[in-house]
Amino acid sequence: MNGNSILLDTNIILYLFGGDRSLISVLEGKNLYISFVTQLELLSYQGITQKETRQISEFIDECTIIDITEGIKEIAIKLRKKHKLRLPDSLILATAIWLNIPVITADKDFTKVPDADVIIYES
Repeated sequence: MNGNSILLDTNIILYLFGGDRSLISVLEGKNLYISFVTQLELLSYQGITQKETRQISEFIDECTIIDITEGIKEIAIKLRKKHKLRLPDSLILATAIWLNIPVITADKDFTKVPDADVIIYES
């Protein structure tokens, strides 16, 4: 991957939909990737309206969705065992590592992995 790519954690997309305008400048011009986990998390929230589902789906269509691979599985297993991350976090971080791109998140648990390329976003 090139230096113009970034993987979005679910919470970053939620901030965007919540109106956080400062994220736009951070993400502008980047190739946006999401894990299949983020896709599932966003579309399976209880009580989201049809309009919200449509808006989320339109945003997701602008991103490249990365499905699980054997490589991502292996990395996620190692992350979960060594750093005790939750399974969704392990899969999302493993996806960024597998793609060799940074992940942007507001989840400080990602910093448990010192050699991962993690951008911690603070709103």
